[in-house]
Amino acid sequence: MMFIGIAGGIILLGGVVLALRRQKDIVIEDVPALKVTSSAFEDGGKIPVKYTGNGEDVSPELQLAELDKEAVSLVVIMDDLDHPLDGVYNHWLIWNVPPMTIIPAEIPEGKQVSGLADAVQGVGYGKHRYRGPKPPFGSHRYKYNVFVLDTTMDLAASTKKRALLEAMEGHILQYGYLIGEYTANN
Repeated sequence: MMFIGIAGGIILLGGVVLALRRQKDIVIEDVPALKVTSSAFEDGGKIPVKYTGNGEDVSPELQLAELDKEAVSLVVIMDDLDHPLDGVYNHWLIWNVPPMTIIPAEIPEGKQVSGLADAVQGVGYGKHRYRGPKPPFGSHRYKYNVFVLDTTMDLAASTKKRALLEAMEGHILQYGYLIGEYTANN
């Protein structure tokens, strides 16, 4: 059984349990691992200012190793794991990214990204774009979740994280993530 957990309540969907609890990030079980790295920072390392709200506020490059040959599309969900009010706070959603081993840096804003075969950016942090780390105080961890799907998602750009995760149910071939840290006034 595959298990997907995010922040909020509990939903049962066709054999998949979406556990939605405050203070919990996305957890996927029983799905082959995808190795996610970045040329911008190491897993568990400091996110450079360039990729934050205090810098250029552009997305970092994400490198994927051992991508499933059956991949049809990729999804990236970036969350702040240490938000003081919400526990986990969504900063970025992009789906229908074509299968590739390097998701390029500096993905432009907008509901559709023509340079990525019209990949769709949903509503994260209230915008249709990457919104980099910018904690009000202290050090926060940011998780770049990457999903490999066996389909594309037919969802409106107004879609938010919860609806995207629900739509992905039963279509996840692989899952991996990269965590970086950023400190306010870094």
